[in-house]
Amino acid sequence: MLVLSRRLGERVVIGPDIVVTILAARGGTVKLGFSAPHEVAIHREELRARMDTKSKERSNQGTPSDSPLYAEFA
Repeated sequence: MLVLSRRLGERVVIGPDIVVTILAARGGTVKLGFSAPHEVAIHREELRARMDTKSKERSNQGTPSDSPLYAEFA
């Protein structure tokens, strides 16, 4: 893990096309701005965990072996 100290308005560059800008810092909260290509997904950790959980639930539902048609033609 890389640990950096940045001041308001300073930036961190990740790879050739992702930029993180420090927008505000108050108390124990830091506000960050992210610039990245449209195809790069940026999510908060708790939202990503929820998305992963829902994705796993969807993949466990309706597996072909559970389908009555699958059993009929197997």
